[in-house]
Amino acid sequence: MTGERFALVAGGGTAGHLQPALAIAEALVDAGHARDTIEFVGSERGQDRTALDGRGFPFTLLPGRGIVRSLAPRDLATNLGAVVGLAWALVRGVGVVVRSRPRVVVSVGGYASLAASTAAVLLGVPLVLVNVDAVPGAANRLFGRFARASAVGWGDNPLPRAVVTGTPVRPEIAAVRRHPADRRAARRQLGLPEDRATVAVFGGSLGARRINEAAAGLADAWADRADRSLYHVVGRRDWEAGEVATGAPAPGVGAGDGLRVVRVPYEERMDLLYTAADLVVCRAGAMTVAELAVAGVPSVLVPLPGAPGDHQTANARVLERAGATVVLADADCESENLAVTLDRMLADPVELDAMGRAASSLGRRDAARAGAQLVEANARRPRHPVTR
Repeated sequence: MTGERFALVAGGGTAGHLQPALAIAEALVDAGHARDTIEFVGSERGQDRTALDGRGFPFTLLPGRGIVRSLAPRDLATNLGAVVGLAWALVRGVGVVVRSRPRVVVSVGGYASLAASTAAVLLGVPLVLVNVDAVPGAANRLFGRFARASAVGWGDNPLPRAVVTGTPVRPEIAAVRRHPADRRAARRQLGLPEDRATVAVFGGSLGARRINEAAAGLADAWADRADRSLYHVVGRRDWEAGEVATGAPAPGVGAGDGLRVVRVPYEERMDLLYTAADLVVCRAGAMTVAELAVAGVPSVLVPLPGAPGDHQTANARVLERAGATVVLADADCESENLAVTLDRMLADPVELDAMGRAASSLGRRDAARAGAQLVEANARRPRHPVTR
């Protein structure tokens, strides 16, 4: 299709950008927009192609990469190449906007959003930003003043014309219910005892070494605990490296009188894990924090140090202020500290239940629909209105 599209959805490169973008696009389809009128503009370097293939949305992937935040000589050379790539991507991005004549451009942030957002500003196309972190990313800070509206995940966001729509999560996460029967069933499917307090630990698809090392030490400290289970998602990179998995119990080992440990490289069934766990220990990426809120899971959050704008700490503080999480600095995430924190939390089921309710109070299961409605409200009228 080369004619007018309803929307260009620009950005991607990471799951934190792609998941909200896809959720809002699907909500627009549910609202009556044809799939071929919603085009994605993403990055050749990220996971965009894999995520978009087979979904029925047309897409254009732009070359180039983001800027490395470093003044080291090697990084300066890399950044020079990135600037050249950005210039070419900008030319192509303008071309995509001219060709598709969208009624609105939706920017979800990240490197790939720069070209289409710039083109939208230059060509007078309405721009709507989507910002799921508690603090705006660099691209959204740059374009915030030009946007008609900004759909944000949390309140107190400094972007101009911000509207709190929530952060769209995957449908299976939005469907999580943590009733006792659901939790017992989820534990069975994950190979866990039904009647034990269960702690889930994960650090992203690749892994988080600091959290993995603390979890390994935690398993040793709790080795004699016959009343607890530990489900540890190591991450593909750290699993393959063998540093954390070496000497660890194999999946399913530990079903006797001691701690039940299940350790896996990756978990596709995160809805089951959120349902089964009494507590989660993890990083504080925007999507993870949103999923914890929607699922109503108490947590210990360990923000990634050095994240741009320290956005993970800001994300974690949203849940902390509501009483839904305990924030543990990365430097303090050692097995002894983690064991003390978890022992205290698990010893008070009433408080743990209150934390889960506090998390649920922040979750928005309708975030994708709310974001889509904001996009529709700010799109310009069609050039050729349909007569009935």
